[in-house]
Amino acid sequence: MAWVMLACAIGLEVLATSFISTTNGFTRLWPTVGVLAGYGASFFALAQAVKTLEVGVVYAIWSGIGTAIIATIGVIFFGETINTLKVLALVLIILGVVLLNLSIAHAR
Repeated sequence: MAWVMLACAIGLEVLATSFISTTNGFTRLWPTVGVLAGYGASFFALAQAVKTLEVGVVYAIWSGIGTAIIATIGVIFFGETINTLKVLALVLIILGVVLLNLSIAHAR
């Protein structure tokens, strides 16, 4: 169940971050409420995940995978630039998350 909560936390954080530009710098009430609710729900799900899983692993996965997904969304939907350095950085983030998980599994 902790992994499901972590997946929910990632999804909610990605959703909230994707819509943050609609708040116009937090000057539009309802988009702001939606984004803040998304972040709040994400943190709630994250807190549930760390009841069972190690906080370092949970945070690395949440932030790393979330960053990679948001960067991809930025390129696909918001016309952000993509270059070799950005791709390398995203690969390194994902590799770091994988290696962290492997180190935890190996320590058991």
